[in-house]
Amino acid sequence: MTTGQIFLYALIALVLFYVVRKYLQIKSVRSYSAREVADKIKKDRNLVLLDVRTAQERNRDKIKGSFHIPLYEINAENNELKKFKGKEIICYCQTGNRSISAAAKLKKLGFDAANMRGGMMRWNSR
Repeated sequence: MTTGQIFLYALIALVLFYVVRKYLQIKSVRSYSAREVADKIKKDRNLVLLDVRTAQERNRDKIKGSFHIPLYEINAENNELKKFKGKEIICYCQTGNRSISAAAKLKKLGFDAANMRGGMMRWNSR
């Protein structure tokens, strides 16, 4: 086996690992459509919308009443998260990709977290 073949197999394994990991992440997180989230906001006062996008993205557009904690700041030491314990946290981003990661991270930290499929793109087109 040549060095090129070993490199190719390693690259394929890495890509496959990432795809399987993302698939399992998606399956482990509850997801709502933008319309379902809009309905939940009207009915459920024990709900938190969490924008996990960058500050620049949030400055352009946001869901009224949502909180902002960028994905890279979600960790066990974040004191701002503690006030959301016991509430359902629905994460959103621009397209729904980062929010899945955020919701999975929050679940690991013991929060009741979900994802809004399609993010702001779907929210603005509902």
